[in-house]
Order: sequence, then structure tokens, then C-alpha cells
Amino acid sequence: MARFVENDLPKSKITKSSLSKAILIFKYAGSHKWKFYVGLLFLLFTGATALAFPKLMGMLIDCVKNNSYDQANNIALILVVILFLQSIFSFFRLYLFVNFTEHTLANLRLSLYSNLVKLPMLFFSHKRVGELNSRISADITQIQDTLTSTIAEFLRQFILIIGGVILLATQSIKLTLLMLSVVPLVAVAAVIFGRFIRKYSKKVQDQVAESQVIVEETMQGISIVKAFANEWYEIARYDGKIKEVVKLAIKGGKYRGYFASFIIFCLFGAIVAVVWFGVRLSISGEMSVGQLISFVLYSTFVGASFGGIAELYAQIQKAIGATERVFELLDETPEKINSTQNSHPVQKIKGEVSFKNVAFSYPSRKEMQVLKEVSFEAKFGQKIAIVGPSGAGKSTIASLLLRFYDIESGEILIDGKNIYDYDLENLRGNMSIVPQDVILFGGTIKENIAYGKPDATNEEIILAAKQANALLFIESFPEKFETMVGERGIKLSGGQRQRIAIARALLKNPSILILDEATSSLDSESEKLVQEALEILMEGRTSIIIAHRLSTIRSADQILVIDNGRVAETGKHQDLIILENGIYKNLSNLQFTHS
Repeated sequence: MARFVENDLPKSKITKSSLSKAILIFKYAGSHKWKFYVGLLFLLFTGATALAFPKLMGMLIDCVKNNSYDQANNIALILVVILFLQSIFSFFRLYLFVNFTEHTLANLRLSLYSNLVKLPMLFFSHKRVGELNSRISADITQIQDTLTSTIAEFLRQFILIIGGVILLATQSIKLTLLMLSVVPLVAVAAVIFGRFIRKYSKKVQDQVAESQVIVEETMQGISIVKAFANEWYEIARYDGKIKEVVKLAIKGGKYRGYFASFIIFCLFGAIVAVVWFGVRLSISGEMSVGQLISFVLYSTFVGASFGGIAELYAQIQKAIGATERVFELLDETPEKINSTQNSHPVQKIKGEVSFKNVAFSYPSRKEMQVLKEVSFEAKFGQKIAIVGPSGAGKSTIASLLLRFYDIESGEILIDGKNIYDYDLENLRGNMSIVPQDVILFGGTIKENIAYGKPDATNEEIILAAKQANALLFIESFPEKFETMVGERGIKLSGGQRQRIAIARALLKNPSILILDEATSSLDSESEKLVQEALEILMEGRTSIIIAHRLSTIRSADQILVIDNGRVAETGKHQDLIILENGIYKNLSNLQFTHS
């Protein structure tokens, strides 16, 4: 069972180069940058007021020796004012840092998402969706936590350590040297030991997760377990994993025991040593009781800050690692596509397509050529069908036409003009694709149809649905066009999803239509309705039909038979069906013999 834990984020060493990259985040702050600097000023005030507190507490205690009510009242009043100021400073510090961070990260998220969406298909063929999601969620969250609180807390702890040590030295140099030789070392050791304990706890959690995987697998495949009478095997497998959990947990418990003993003896022992030595100095008259109290409070500040700063430094390392990974994506070169809706209408093309000796290999498999010297022509309004065995390169032709990938050699012409001479947005604006596996977005039916033309009127959407044979089933839903389709259109049947996709394509009114096995996964009734809608969709435009079911392409103006990346046969249905030992004839015989 794969589990993603934010603490598992990799760290990055803090170097000059990584810091310079991390500082680039500030360019996304825009007009909100001042909030960070003012927040730092309030942070300085917070640290200063915190450092004043132990000193004043010591002076308050010394009022006992002086028997001065007035002095005690004045110091107590100053302490209240200090606490009030500290709370005000803390509020503005937090508010300003959060305000700065949220605006900065909103801009960063938008830039990252905009760049991701515009990256070429080649990029997505190398990356997993889960990894990209992690960049937008976990990495940005890590940066958010760091900008909001970690940097501020790190600087605050640093101020407390430096200021605390200086103020300790003003109380007693001897006691300061003792404190610095004991307390910080024990505090840092406690942090390192604590981190080791947490890692051990994580190992136990991982083993428990693995034992849950066994339970999940067994329950999901219970019929197989019972069919093979392998209950004993699954019980033994689970028993083995549970024993590993117990063994690790007991070992972890032993280390936690050591840790508790260490904390009780060493950390509190260090405090006892400092107080003991301070009492001796007080008895000998080298410092007052109030100074000793101030010293103990400062020592607590410094010790806690030493312990906390190591953890905060680790968090900053993770944030710098997260920043580097985010900027790696931002540095990727996007396609030349607008980030906002084009105000100019798409310049319509006629739609004549010509492939001339096109060769192509996928970048991840350079050694395997998918298309070899492919040539064909599609005149305006023609239906060109592409058939052939699985893996022959049929869908690749559609991908190249949409310019998802760059060809190796040859050329693709549209209306006699090289495909690479077209503006990419205008080129794709003249094309529509109806795929086999229709992807709908999780909104309403209306929103999914309007995806073909976001500014379409209600009348245009209804007409497109009617032409796509979708209006009848849409009207049967209680919420009609406002019906939610669910994630990836899960609430609709395959045929319904297909007709929504056809309506979407109709609304776009493309010059070139690509049908990628649009009816291959449908039942007979749905296929008939979809096929009728497709006939309407193909009218008056150039259609490239990638077909699995040969019955759907008998009326095509030209059929290309692709085999092993080459155009093996070409002609109309009646021409190809009579070829002796022809690939098309064999495919046709296989399909119609088994149908």
C-alpha cells in the first residue's frame, strides 16, 4: 500500500546555488513583497520583547530583597506592557507572513499549473500524474509552511540564542560557560535521539501498512483463496508479518525507554547542575536570587532554541528541495499556446491533409520506428479510414496531425502549407477528436458539451446535443443539461459519453475530424445511435477515421491499411476486399466470420 507522508519529502543541501533558486520565489510575491519585510521587523520586535521578559522577572524577584512594593508594582506593570506588545507584534508578524505567503503561492501555483497544462505531450509521456500532483500539493504545502512559520521561527530562535547568550554573560560569565558546555549539547542530543525514535516508529507504521495489504489482497481475492483451499497459506503470511510488527514495536519501545531515561537524567540533570552552581554563586554573593531566576529562564530559552533550531533547519532543507523541484517544472519549455482565451476567432482552414514520406519514433523508444515513409492524401470533405493490426501506428497518425509530437522526416501539409508553419492554437482550433475512451470532466452535461466552444449559447448547445442523438437521454434526466456527469463521466453509460463527445466536437465545428475507434467498445444499440450522430458530424468536413470495426468504414472514400508502420494497402472497401491474400480482406474475414 503506497503511502505518501509529507515528512518523507527529500531534503536538499543548503548551498549558494540552491538558495539563489529558492529566492526566486520572491518574484511571485509581486506587490506583496513589502509584507515579508515588515513581518521581519515585527519578528525582531517579538524577539526583543521575549528577551526582556526573563531580565524583568529576575528584577521582580529581587524586589523581595529590597522590600520595595513600588518597584515591584512598576516592574509588574512593565511586564504586562511587554507581554501586551509581544502579543501585538506576534499577531502582525503571523498575519503579514500568512498574507505574503498566500498571495505568493497563489501566483506560484497558477504559474506552475499554467506551465504544466501547456507542456507538450512528450513531457507527459515521461511523467506520472501522481508525481505531478505531488509537486502541486506536497511541495507547495512544504514551501507554504516554511514561508508562513518555519523561516520566522528559525530567525526567532536564532535571535533568542544570540540575544540569550549575550544576556546570560551579563548575569554571570562562569555560569554561562557551564550552561554552554552542558545544556545545548544535551538539547541537540535529545533532538537527534528523538528523530531516531520517530524513524523507528515510521518503520513500525510501514510494517503495519504492509500487513494491511495482505488483508486487502486476501479479501479482494477471497474466491481464489477458497478455490485453492489456501486459507492456511494466507494465515501464515499474515502471522509472519504480524510477528515482524511485534518485534519492531518492542525494539522501538526499548529505544523510547532509553529516550525517556535520557531526558529525565541528562536534560533535567543539566538544569539541576546550572541551578546548583547558580545557588553556590548566590550564596557567595556573586549574583542575586533574581539574577539566578533570570539566568535559569534565559538558559531555558537558549536550550529550547538549540533543540528547536535543528528541526527547523531540516524543514528549511525540505522546503529548498521542494522549491528546486517546483522550479524544474517551471523551467520546462511550454508549447506556444495562450494562457488566456484568444479574443480573435479561429481562422478557418479548408481541411485538405497530405502526409508525405512521414517517419516517426517515440522519443522513449528511438530504436523502434512506429511510422515508416507514410504517404496519403485526404481531400476536403473526404472520409479517410485507417485500419490495421494493434500497434501498427494508426493512433500515432492522429497524434502527429494534432502536433502532439514532432516527426523525424517527411512532411505533413494542411491546405498545402506545412503543419509547423501554422499557429498551434489555430491549428488545433480547426480539429476535433472523438476518442474510444471518452474523457468527460466532472461538471455538468452542459459544461462538457460547451468545452468545444466555451462561449456557446444555450441554443447552440441544445442543437449540438440534438444532432449528436444525445438530446433524448439528456431530457430524460431530472436536471437535464445541469446533470452532473461524475468523475470522468462515470454516471453516464459508454454510449451516452460518446454522444456527449460528439456534441462537443459538433459545437467546435472543426474542419478536420479525427475519430479514434469511436464505436469499438459500444453495444449494438448504442453503436447505431452513435454511428448516426457520427454521420451528421462528418458532413462537410475532412474525416480521419481510425477503425477497429470494419463495418463502420465501408462507405469511406479511401481506406489505408497500416501494417508494421507502413501503408500496405490503399483503396475503397470494394477494391480491397477482392485482393488475394490482402491484409484488409483477412481482417474482414476474421471479423465477419466471428460476428
